[in-house]
Amino acid sequence: MGLIHGFDPFEILKAALKGGGEYADIYFEDTANTSIVAEENRIEKVITGRDRGAGIRVIANLKTYYAYTNDLTEKGLLEAAGIVSKGVRGGKAGGSIGLLKKEKAPGFDIKELPHKADLKDKVKLVNRANSTAWAFDKRIRQVRVMYGDAFRKLALVNSLGDFVEEDRCALLLVCNAVSAEGDNIQTGYEPVGGIMGLEAFKDSPPEAIAETAARRAIMMLSAKRAPGGRMPVVLSSDAGGTMIHEAVGHGLEADLAFQNLSVYSGKMGQQVASPLVTVIDDATIPHKRGSFFFDDEGTPGEKTVLVENGILKSYMCDRLNSMKSGARSTGNGRRESYHHRPIPRMTNTIIAPGKDSPDAIVKSLEMGLFVKKMGGGQVNTVNGDFVFEVTEGYLIEKGKIGEPVRGATLTGNGPDILMKIDMVGDDLGFSIGTCGKDSQGVPVSDAQPTLRIPEITVGGEAK
Repeated sequence: MGLIHGFDPFEILKAALKGGGEYADIYFEDTANTSIVAEENRIEKVITGRDRGAGIRVIANLKTYYAYTNDLTEKGLLEAAGIVSKGVRGGKAGGSIGLLKKEKAPGFDIKELPHKADLKDKVKLVNRANSTAWAFDKRIRQVRVMYGDAFRKLALVNSLGDFVEEDRCALLLVCNAVSAEGDNIQTGYEPVGGIMGLEAFKDSPPEAIAETAARRAIMMLSAKRAPGGRMPVVLSSDAGGTMIHEAVGHGLEADLAFQNLSVYSGKMGQQVASPLVTVIDDATIPHKRGSFFFDDEGTPGEKTVLVENGILKSYMCDRLNSMKSGARSTGNGRRESYHHRPIPRMTNTIIAPGKDSPDAIVKSLEMGLFVKKMGGGQVNTVNGDFVFEVTEGYLIEKGKIGEPVRGATLTGNGPDILMKIDMVGDDLGFSIGTCGKDSQGVPVSDAQPTLRIPEITVGGEAK
């Protein structure tokens, strides 16, 4: 039985628009999830659950009025619709509403649906990763393995007559290892995940994920302190797209851009990056963590070119900001769950590959820093300034990757760095994460090729 039964959703929409409004929608959701955590060399948590509910939204005078409920009966939905309609004052009265188009997303090909697997088999996956990390080296002092899966059935009906449905299956396994030698403590981290099933562990077995995290933690024990100062930096494709996501992507989200809260506000059609740089947000890539067929407003997901050969072409837009600006929605209206209203969010954000070979990029430098993995950081979207940690880095010496270094940070300005990029590799590497904004978290992935930045401030040991 589907999410919508026993009532007419368009009657609920009429009730929501009773106080006025230009647009209304109902977002239905039914999620089954599993979470397993291993810590202190044992399984600490096993949590399974299910959450069902709906969110009702009215847009009136370009403002959002929102209520949610876990009562999916006609009575419960009408009560939520009544709460929303009472909040609207002076909006344009809604007209007739009826079904014009119904679509069901085809879904990505998933062979082993996690929510149908035995819980014991999922626990075994976690134990395999946990045992591998602990056995890697006696200097491993702490291991945390986290597994999560979710199967989410979604439906959205709006006052324009659209009715869309989509099923989403998400999977995640993360290993975090801590090493210690005397007072020297280091960490290693490795995730795998996306819109995929348990077959993902055939290509990326839990043992390989754990070994990568443990190896990184152990290697950093013997790494010397990174040198500090301004120097050339090569960002490996393995570093993922942390920089493009944080230093650039958020500034291209329409709510920030249209409120002049972005360094890219008012720069449509202007050069904002090197001619070698093209930035894309693409929700259509199969199995990536930020992918979907419809966004959480029922707009089809798409491949949106944000920056083309250095020229700003588009912002990432949801329905509300489309109504405010006249720009079309790019299918970037996303929400954490039915408890939240949709806002403009990234999906899979990418710097497109170029023409240079990664080896040639490294060989082009006499000295510099090679960034293998990026960590967390902070970004000011208003001016573009950022600080990022480097969790795995190496010196570049005479065109070759040399010894590992630790404690490096990258400090700079997003638009300035995009302008400076002067070599773009022909490779592409993805990273995954959960993006936080306005107290909501949504799954995303980021990607970039190998990039050369001729000069950036590296925080480390003073020369």
